[in-house]
Amino acid sequence: MKALLGDTVVAEAAKEDLISIEGNWYFPSTSVNEQYLVKSATPYTCPWKGECQYFSVKDGDTLLQDRAWSYPTPYPDSFDRVGKDFSNYVAFWKEVKVVE
Repeated sequence: MKALLGDTVVAEAAKEDLISIEGNWYFPSTSVNEQYLVKSATPYTCPWKGECQYFSVKDGDTLLQDRAWSYPTPYPDSFDRVGKDFSNYVAFWKEVKVVE
């Protein structure tokens, strides 16, 4: 599967390596082209997953605010709910489309 911003591949991994959580595909951090991500200061804590790290996604000279996110240190109880450790996996939204 691929996370695409236009024709740019932001992340790519086999479907079996991704994790689906609440309708979003989470990519292993090793499959993400980090050159397109910039850490964001936007704060958010999910009541059951924990503290979130947002990223803005680079599109040429444009920075698309908070189009990706990750949970660097999720709550341990969340692993039971998800069925797997999803620490540092990255999900995308809006202009970054996930396709098979």
